[in-house]
Amino acid sequence: MTNHCKSISETYVIQKGFKIYNFRKCLDYLENQGKINYGNSFQINETDHPTIYKLLIYMIQDDRAALNLKIDLSKGILISGAIGCGKTSLMNLVRPFAYQNFDYKIKTCREVSFEFAKNGFEAINCYTLKQSNQSKLTGYCFDDLGAEQQIKHFGNDCNVMAEVLISRYEQFVENKSVTHITTNLSASEIENNYGNRLRSRMRAMFNLITFDKETKDKR
Repeated sequence: MTNHCKSISETYVIQKGFKIYNFRKCLDYLENQGKINYGNSFQINETDHPTIYKLLIYMIQDDRAALNLKIDLSKGILISGAIGCGKTSLMNLVRPFAYQNFDYKIKTCREVSFEFAKNGFEAINCYTLKQSNQSKLTGYCFDDLGAEQQIKHFGNDCNVMAEVLISRYEQFVENKSVTHITTNLSASEIENNYGNRLRSRMRAMFNLITFDKETKDKR
């Protein structure tokens, strides 16, 4: 693959007021940005193309293609795959494609847990409560669910990410606040770590996108 596209504007043309994206050019752009951000050894393999296509369709909010792929554009993304397959890097790289108000920040689950350990429940309010000028929560991608450990704050046990995700589920129901997750956990491991209640809510909150088992390390 040759890397010709250095800006998002090179990945689409405008027809009748709509952006029409060229998937091959999107791949060129993503690989080019990957090399800039993660080193020259970064590469996108052909086995990744279906996964990336789904991510891009979601980001640009293409209704027709999403329907064909059975992707619910009102939900978030739960992207799973083996360690090193590129979950985090791709969620960073596709961000510029995010449609209008669907932008998101990326925060590791370990960071959230450490913030809780240091400052208690106030530390996670920014992930679970709206500001006075917000109609819905700030979009977040919580990276590497399962890498954090159950953290104690002054002796109080708390499964921090379970608390964050259940709170964000309530906001999802109320106002369609969107959350994304990356993880290498299986569905059964998520249930074991966080409980059946959260797993049930996650089914309602997320579109599951899974990397192919043959996906190679991106770096």
